[in-house]
Amino acid sequence: MSKRLSTGGRLIDRDTSLRFTFNGTHLRGHQGDTLASALLANGRTLMGRSFKYHRPRGVVTSGAEEPNALFGLGKGDRFEPNQRATTAELFDGATTETQNHWPSLETDVGAVNASLSRFLPAGFYYKTFLWPRSFWKHVYEPFIRRSAGLGKAPDKDARDPDDYEHFHIHTDVLIVGGGVAGLAAAKSAAATGAEVLLVEQTSHWGGRAPVDGAEIDGMPADAWIEKTVAELEAMENVRLRTRVMGSGIYDHGYALAYERIADHAPEGGRPRHRLWRIRARRIVTATGAIERPIAFAGNDLPGIMLASAVRDYVVNHAVAPGDRTVVVCNNDDAYRTALVLDDAGLKVAAVVDARPQGGGTLAQTVKDRGIRVLHGKAIAKAKGTKTGVTAVGICEFTGTGDVTETIACDCVAMSGGWSPVVHLWSHAGGKLTWDETEAQFRPDPDRAPRNEDGEAMVHAVGAANGHFGTAEGLADAWDAGARAAGGTASGAAPAAAPRDEAAMMPVWLMPANAKIGLRRKAWLDFQNDVKVSDVALAAQEGFTSVEHTKRYTTLGMATDQGKLSNINGLAILAQALDQEIPAVGTTTFRPPYTPISLAAIAGEARGDLFQPVRRTPMHQWHEDNGAVFEPVGHWRRPYCFRRDGESTEEAVRREIDRTRHGLGMLDASTLGKIIVKGPDAGRFVDMLYTNMMSSLKVGACRYGLMCSENGFLVDDGVVARLSDDTFLCHTTTGGAERIHAHMEEWLQTEWWDWQVWTANVTEQWAQVAVVGPHARKVLEKLGGIDVSKEALPFMRWTEGTLAGLPARIFRISFSGELSFEVGVPANRGRALWDALLEAGEEFGITPYGTEALHVMRAEKGFIMIGDETDGTVIPQDLGLHWAISKKKEDYIGKRAQARSHMADPDRWQLVGLETTDGSVLDDGAYAIADGTNANGQRNTQGRVTSTYHSPTLGRGIAMGLVLHGTDRMGEEIDFTAEGGATRRARIVSPVFYDPEGERQNV
Repeated sequence: MSKRLSTGGRLIDRDTSLRFTFNGTHLRGHQGDTLASALLANGRTLMGRSFKYHRPRGVVTSGAEEPNALFGLGKGDRFEPNQRATTAELFDGATTETQNHWPSLETDVGAVNASLSRFLPAGFYYKTFLWPRSFWKHVYEPFIRRSAGLGKAPDKDARDPDDYEHFHIHTDVLIVGGGVAGLAAAKSAAATGAEVLLVEQTSHWGGRAPVDGAEIDGMPADAWIEKTVAELEAMENVRLRTRVMGSGIYDHGYALAYERIADHAPEGGRPRHRLWRIRARRIVTATGAIERPIAFAGNDLPGIMLASAVRDYVVNHAVAPGDRTVVVCNNDDAYRTALVLDDAGLKVAAVVDARPQGGGTLAQTVKDRGIRVLHGKAIAKAKGTKTGVTAVGICEFTGTGDVTETIACDCVAMSGGWSPVVHLWSHAGGKLTWDETEAQFRPDPDRAPRNEDGEAMVHAVGAANGHFGTAEGLADAWDAGARAAGGTASGAAPAAAPRDEAAMMPVWLMPANAKIGLRRKAWLDFQNDVKVSDVALAAQEGFTSVEHTKRYTTLGMATDQGKLSNINGLAILAQALDQEIPAVGTTTFRPPYTPISLAAIAGEARGDLFQPVRRTPMHQWHEDNGAVFEPVGHWRRPYCFRRDGESTEEAVRREIDRTRHGLGMLDASTLGKIIVKGPDAGRFVDMLYTNMMSSLKVGACRYGLMCSENGFLVDDGVVARLSDDTFLCHTTTGGAERIHAHMEEWLQTEWWDWQVWTANVTEQWAQVAVVGPHARKVLEKLGGIDVSKEALPFMRWTEGTLAGLPARIFRISFSGELSFEVGVPANRGRALWDALLEAGEEFGITPYGTEALHVMRAEKGFIMIGDETDGTVIPQDLGLHWAISKKKEDYIGKRAQARSHMADPDRWQLVGLETTDGSVLDDGAYAIADGTNANGQRNTQGRVTSTYHSPTLGRGIAMGLVLHGTDRMGEEIDFTAEGGATRRARIVSPVFYDPEGERQNV
């Protein structure tokens, strides 16, 4: 039976008919319909089953706060469960199915739970599943897991065919909410010249004003909205976006927004969802308010809806939620619904107003139309079937529930007042204050989220700030928009008639003196089946904190996250505890405001892009010239460059030999490069590193060690002082992001008041190590920078123009040879590489890879993070006492290194190892000791950390950690070998090559 009205419907296009299926039945709607409005238009009131008791439920709202009408939407690869019918825009060919029932929506065996409800009160699972304990794993847990959840998960083999993306944007003012308050704030802010971004989560502008019949600047709200949007679109400093939901606000003006690009038009070749990452100087929340339901017996029957939702469906979609409606309320706004229904030719059986004195001007208008209005009355009980409400029993509001009259109806429009949407305000740290007049929590302007300068970072406006009158909301938004932009409002705010409504009366339960028992089913949380009696039971059992009550009853833990139920629930808790509502407080508001897809969070991080391969500017040259790559973190670095007919081992030997005796070059661009800058930069790097860094002269470099707070070595690298307040910290390739995060964690949590800023510039610079006896000659041939020993001694750096390229040259060495590391902007990296190849041809220049690098560093006894360290090693184990300052009072890890275990003389120490037969020890091999441990395994006295064949020395070399190693030079010990054999090695100095350092200092 069609419920579509013959006229009206401001959002629908009657000329465009759309086909869709509902549980396999083919139905039709119009362009502009939501799934909910289309189903109501087709006479479908039963739309789902509740989670716990499987009670029949219909749509109760028209927005994102909907708890009941959740569907599986789509099919195959595009199937998604738990989609709200109230926000899902209808499109041609949509496939929908209801969920949480078996075998069908109309006949659900799970409904037996409703008849057992007295045995399944709040928290029953905490008490029921304790005995017998042996049942938990094989009986209780499998049953609970099968019962959990609402919709079914998509097929595990289905591959999402859609694309998703992230979008980064900076703006002066972000305004969330495109109602008339948001539009006014945007216009006021934009008039100052500030850049403005205005986002609205629905597909249309203006919010509730057109539905509620507002007039602004002497014109209907629709006309004012159209005019204002056109003006904003014409301004170059304004961006407008619909279908973008403000998801969360975080520190320092950072916000996330979620855009649904193609949900209403799939298969259009566009990304389906987009996650906006927004940086804003100021944020305005014009997020409106949510109408509250009223708790009375049977208030969850299909056909019982919010009064605002009823008029939304009538005005926006030309849908009649019912032919005969009872309006029940405690405020004047609900009378607007009675007027809208009457204008549409629909019967209003009665307006049941709990206030003894009744309403104001709106109420009188309703009476003048001959609509029956009952003062001081309440609904004692709603009656009906699984397909809808059929009647309501009327009683005195101040009574105990004795029915004095029964009124037949097929729709109930309930209104318990309005609650500002304060979620985003609270995400940012803003506090709330209780407004007795409107019985609401609203933003407290004296405790607004503020920036470092103490200025308000977030401004709540309009209904989101507790101003429910159009004129009051517009004036508030007009002023706040300009203030958010750093100016003052120019001109007068848009004009509207002042609010003329009688005072509302807080009503949380009908009737006021109803006995709350297990049998009385007055519902608070419609999805999770939380009743008024459940909250009272929680209070009785000692769960007096609102957070404890939430978890004990699951109030507000459904997919709507308490948007519809929480205020009512905490009011009932306050009554049960005999406390004021502000004393009970609210639960924590957490992002996202409404659910967002996991795919949007991932963005393009899927398939080959799930963990993108990072490539240096010289990567293509490496590919074209025989590079054998190895993964190092997310990078792909050349292991070696294999020539025709060469094995990998032969290529490595050639690269080492040419570098040691001629000229080699290494792509070192992947090494971490982190800028530390600010007045307190020296103080900060002194705390990061074990040695003193603040004493570095500008132009000097120093090797440093970095420890965790537990004292263990986590990274090493060369630090260069670029200026008085700027340091460049080099890290290991795989450690750049980790060390940068380590720096930021300490800055943001411990030393937040230090004036220090860090930036990971690893990918902004290409770096090439030029190594070998001819290194200086090739740089001198390129010309432009003096690299003589006198001008650029060891552990110094300089900058200038090399071969016509802006460059920094660091005189450092990881090979033990004469070495320079040349850094240029990343986009000039390939040009530097090519210039070095050309200039070095006469010297036999040879690119080398990571394996040659590792062998040469091991020959010099240089440690490698991840080889000589494993998360349990401290600098003292590696003989690096010289890199630990005795002058500094503190550094990260110092106190931990003073613990008895860290100072234990029996800790293993770093030594060099040579096999007696010249062979190569196995990587990770253990040094065998006498006896066995408690597990019957042979005792050990050390292990190999790095092991290679050295072409330079013509034998196997290794480094390892050995018990009392530095005191045992020349001693021979046995190491485990493959197949259970042992291999004998001699303990020697870890510096195998050029121990005096003559070659690197030439």
